[in-house]
Amino acid sequence: MTHTSRERADALLAQLNQHKQDWIKVSTEDRIHYLERCLHNVSDVAPHWAEAACILKGLDPDSAIAGEEWLAGPFAVMHYLRLLIRTLKAGNAGMPKIELRSPNRQIAKVFPNDLFDRLLWLGVSAEVWSQPGRSLTKDPTHRPEEGKVALVLGAGNISSIAPLDVLHQLFVENRATLLKMNPVIDSLGPWIERVFAQLQADGFLAIAYGGAELGAYLCQHSAVDAIHITGSQQTHDAIVWGNPIAEHRSSSLQIDKPITSELGGITPIIVVPGNWSESDLVFQARHVASMVAHNASFNCVAGKVLVLAKGWAQRSQFLDLVREQFRQIPPRRAYYPGAQTRYETFLAKYPDAEQLGSSAPECIPWTLLPNVSPRSGEYALTEEAFCGVLAEVSLDAATAEDFLPSAVDFANQSIYGTLSCTVLVNPKTARRFSAAVDEAIANLRYGSIGVNIWSGALFAMPEIPWGAFPDNTLDNIGSGKGFVHNVLWVGNPQKAVVYAPFRIWPTPLWFAQHRTLKKVAQKLLQFEANPSWRRLLSVIVAALGG
Repeated sequence: MTHTSRERADALLAQLNQHKQDWIKVSTEDRIHYLERCLHNVSDVAPHWAEAACILKGLDPDSAIAGEEWLAGPFAVMHYLRLLIRTLKAGNAGMPKIELRSPNRQIAKVFPNDLFDRLLWLGVSAEVWSQPGRSLTKDPTHRPEEGKVALVLGAGNISSIAPLDVLHQLFVENRATLLKMNPVIDSLGPWIERVFAQLQADGFLAIAYGGAELGAYLCQHSAVDAIHITGSQQTHDAIVWGNPIAEHRSSSLQIDKPITSELGGITPIIVVPGNWSESDLVFQARHVASMVAHNASFNCVAGKVLVLAKGWAQRSQFLDLVREQFRQIPPRRAYYPGAQTRYETFLAKYPDAEQLGSSAPECIPWTLLPNVSPRSGEYALTEEAFCGVLAEVSLDAATAEDFLPSAVDFANQSIYGTLSCTVLVNPKTARRFSAAVDEAIANLRYGSIGVNIWSGALFAMPEIPWGAFPDNTLDNIGSGKGFVHNVLWVGNPQKAVVYAPFRIWPTPLWFAQHRTLKKVAQKLLQFEANPSWRRLLSVIVAALGG
């Protein structure tokens, strides 16, 4: 794409400022019409969008794995649009039920919401926890008195992130919005522009293209009232401080506007020891390997630290099965900039690294770092690999009762980031040690916690506010500040917890080598365009072949 000049950026921001007051006056009915138009447009461009993303990432657009891009791009946006329409139509009547879990903690049950949800996500439920002493209640019909302009600095790894951030700024935060596409995926820009064509034509949204120089110019622009970034801590700190994190204390703030952010982190997979069957071990080994392999591991929620109990009798067997699963997954093109350099640094730090499976040009092999020390400051626990590396850390424990408190302390204190984590615990162990499991979930300081479900799947649930645990500051930003998505307008969230069966059925769509992934993704897109029982059945039939 042709990069946007500063003069063109000035013109786009001037147009948005002309219309920002008009946007907050747009009626709910007219907002629904905008969303319905976007929904129709996503359906139209989905094949082109998915194909362009596949080509960018080195995937065969006709293969089953191409479904990954259908799901991570157009489907995720279409699903959000449909739920946003549902929320706006329902108004206050559509707000989730809230219960008081403790004297100062509210819990909102946000999923499932209907029979479609129950059938598409068998046995899965989700809740949102409030910040202590604060209310989850929020009025979706409330509008600010003064219009604002937001700048969204888009992500370069998952093609739905930028459109979802735009929709959040427009419809949840009530701000006219300028999106700067990330250069890694700016080839997808024409299709995203098609989705938002009417909002652009009416002056409520603009899209710009360029690199760090344009981003820095826009962040400092007087016409921008607020910023949201999905990216790295280094980019965030350059915007806020003008210096790397180590120099914060001698720096002064470089911006005078609010900034929210989603900056990733090192995602732990906490495996609670128990007595697992052979098929349980194989299933969860595939689950773990898939958490790493999805999108070639260029995910802020990719599994990066496998936390085990050293005294678990099945530990060695499970690790061998994880290795075997990696060997079965074909290598993926390392499309994201800097991956090879980051990978080589990890190899230099960990000479015992195990490269698993086959290799190919432009690919980074799936790599296990065994027996990594749990000490605070350990490289694999403080530096995000953002490539196909998984560190294994085993703690001195044998039972769930001993392991869970140690695992929580380790995750909270020694692993960088607070965006999301996954806990795997079989039903018998969960029942026997229910108090310890409940306490662990309560004490984990992560914005999203998946119990028996990869936390990356939670990103695709718009009912969940998505963001880091809310205790970061600008000079210690970690995984970021603020929440996005939040299609139910839940106020003051602290964390979301999603519970799933130990053996999810049918085969989860994020599992590597899902045999019917593209077919399921296309059927899901058809369902989102116009939900019906017939279309739901076609999704289920396709999913059974996975």
